[in-house]
Amino acid sequence: MQHHASWLGDEPLYTEEQRRRRDSTWWTTVQGVLAPTQFIVFLVSLALVIWYLTTGEGLELAAWSIVIKTLILYTIMVTGAIWEKVVFGKYLFAPAFFWEDAVSMLVILLHTAYLVVWFGDIFTPVQQMMVALAAYILYVINAFQFLLKLRAARLQEQRTRDAAQAEAAAGGEGGGASKSKEGAA
Repeated sequence: MQHHASWLGDEPLYTEEQRRRRDSTWWTTVQGVLAPTQFIVFLVSLALVIWYLTTGEGLELAAWSIVIKTLILYTIMVTGAIWEKVVFGKYLFAPAFFWEDAVSMLVILLHTAYLVVWFGDIFTPVQQMMVALAAYILYVINAFQFLLKLRAARLQEQRTRDAAQAEAAAGGEGGGASKSKEGAA
């Protein structure tokens, strides 16, 4: 089971102090609410974009759904940066989340590019939707990065608990065995 999180290296994702800060800040809850909310908005928006691209109907609804998705993205990025500052002491690019933050910047860039082409009336509506779809593809990749990181952190925490329990059990048994040997001698 250890190989699942081996891409994190030997270093745990969180130190004990960082884990304590993560578990005690309300920003963790904020991220926990915003992330699935953003995903639901993404799914609705994606459906509206695909509907427009396949039927030619619903351009305004699809466009506004992308704007809403982008605003939620900006919100989760700002609150995520605050969370990272509280937990790791840096607003962005803490070593534990460097690549997730790097891809997040590209996600923001593409979502912002959509806003520019839509509000600036640059490109055809179909081309504008293609910019949004490119942003959405990168968003899915980024969401997958964060899910992998969350899973790896949980696996690491489980291994730490298992090792502590095994050590405690071995200490209890080892101490008893030593006493038996001492008594026999």
